[in-house]
Amino acid sequence: METTQTGLPDLEFLEEARDFSLVLGGPLYQLLRKAHLGGDHLGLLTRRLATLTLVAWLPLLFLTLASPAGHRTGAFFKDVEVHVRFLIALPALIAAELLVHLRIRPLVARFVEWRLVLPQNLFSFHRAIQSAITSRNSIPIEVGLFVCVYTVGLWVWHSRTSIDAATWYAMPGGRWHLTPAGVWYVFISIPILQFLLLRWYVRFFIWYRFLWHVSRIDLNLIPTHPDRAAGLVFLGKSVYAFGPILFAQGSMLAGLVASRVLYHGESLQTFTLQITGFIAFFIVAILGPLAMFTPRLAAVRRKGLAEYGQLAQQYVDKFDERWVRSETAPSEELLGAADIQSLADLGNSFEIIRKMRAMPVAASDFIAMVLPGLIPVLPLVATVMPLGEIVKSLLKLVV
Repeated sequence: METTQTGLPDLEFLEEARDFSLVLGGPLYQLLRKAHLGGDHLGLLTRRLATLTLVAWLPLLFLTLASPAGHRTGAFFKDVEVHVRFLIALPALIAAELLVHLRIRPLVARFVEWRLVLPQNLFSFHRAIQSAITSRNSIPIEVGLFVCVYTVGLWVWHSRTSIDAATWYAMPGGRWHLTPAGVWYVFISIPILQFLLLRWYVRFFIWYRFLWHVSRIDLNLIPTHPDRAAGLVFLGKSVYAFGPILFAQGSMLAGLVASRVLYHGESLQTFTLQITGFIAFFIVAILGPLAMFTPRLAAVRRKGLAEYGQLAQQYVDKFDERWVRSETAPSEELLGAADIQSLADLGNSFEIIRKMRAMPVAASDFIAMVLPGLIPVLPLVATVMPLGEIVKSLLKLVV
């Protein structure tokens, strides 16, 4: 068994890569485990989903029903934004942990399994993993998120929410003139959602930083790899893992827009910029880490074109001399000659290098990334665009 410069066997680093998880750690993770709402490998998902969702939404219903003003109950049930936030987006953010865990772990392990990280570079890969784990488990980071939710988060709610008429969560006379349901909504429900969402943004950053560290390692990249990304196209599959997070964000945006359109008389067209900006932001957020490998792939492509170009030149020169410019007929039969097949194989290899991807992501991966965020918005778009036109637009993206 080969060993690294530290004297540790490759197997230890392989097991470390297989055990890496972007979500199994941090104070909240440990708290959920102690509360029997989570296991070592994100077990008890149904219990965790039900508990956090009910804590965020059910008290709002009960406190509204208990309110002496009966008309507020109707206002609560008509508040599309609230129900989408806590019955759709919040469960999606919680469930996303399991998908990210199952998807990201094998991707990290492949760097070692497929010998993209050679034995002499395993220690650098180990340091990248340890750095990501340290950030994931950081107590100050999660405490900072908690403080942010109860400072910046409350300020955002105060600055954006206007109370012009009595509703289920507040009365006229100031944004803090809250009903009992409103107190729970502002100080419990919204902070739970904001904290989980910000926590995912931190994980995006950790994944981004990990891939940046890996991109700086001298990876064993082969320009003629059939995936046209020197063996790295498997990284594009990471976008599937983050689909539920995009779905959650798209749902919250759709709930906000639907509430404004249905009950405030605003036009759907006025939200075009927000919808476009949302899609663009998450395309950058998810594809950004993969762009870390673009300079390396460009260098591999340039080197491959030069090396295979030189090899091709030597081969075609000999081929031309033997089969074309020879004054005497070749002793071998031209039909079925191995030289012909070798020339074709060399041409195919050169074409693979020439068509290498700028990023380790396939077109199907890009579609898989965009669709989860668009699905919640499609019912709104269908109100101003015929269904046939929507289908045609989506087919153009796929094709």
